[in-house]
Amino acid sequence: MNDNSKVVVALLAGLAAGAALGILFAPDKGDETRDKLSQSLKDLGDSIKDKAADEINNLASLKDKVVSSIKTKLRSVEEEYSDDVEHA
Repeated sequence: MNDNSKVVVALLAGLAAGAALGILFAPDKGDETRDKLSQSLKDLGDSIKDKAADEINNLASLKDKVVSSIKTKLRSVEEEYSDDVEHA
């Protein structure tokens, strides 16, 4: 996990904890409090899913760049090797 991901996870955990504490200490009925807590947790889950999807897309893009770079370098080495073999 890189530093940015750790910061985002810590931020989301802090927000969830703050929201949960705020809801639990609010002067609402038990049913209302549970509904609010449930909604807050659902929202947190949705934001985590969105962040995970973004990170997966970033990783897929990085993988494509790395694979492309490796293929380009391999072609270059193959061409140099075949040129050396032809001139030998």
